Amino acid sequence: MTLTAADVAEIMRVIEQSKFDELSLEMDGVKLTLRRAGVAGGFVQSVTPQSDLSHSAATAAPYKAQGDCDITSPMLGTFYRAPKPGSAPFVEIGSVVDVDSVIAIIEVMKLMNTVRAGVKGVITQILPADETLVEFGEVLMRARKDA
Repeated sequence: MTLTAADVAEIMRVIEQSKFDELSLEMDGVKLTLRRAGVAGGFVQSVTPQSDLSHSAATAAPYKAQGDCDITSPMLGTFYRAPKPGSAPFVEIGSVVDVDSVIAIIEVMKLMNTVRAGVKGVITQILPADETLVEFGEVLMRARKDA
């Protein structure tokens, strides 16, 4: 999958509506970096071939307790804890989840994608705030695995 001009325009729109000032996206050997250009708005755009980059770890997350496993974002998009505004969240800290339990939704270009736990256990941390932009590989939640 490659990025089209329409994809980049949509990503820029999402960033404009968010509180984020910068976005880096790596895809198909290309790294796209968007940065807000000062108070007046607008973007500065940079594209770098991925071969020039060193692999870095996903966004740093708070302390991870021994035995906890990370549940990471499968894609870039807007993170939602509940199925619709005003509804109860899919999970809370202390919620018991199975591998197929839906724990969140990530919106990408007007498409709602469910995020499954991928682990059987208990949710111990929920890291991003509701309705915030998350990156691919960013830790969304942590869960203590059931033995």
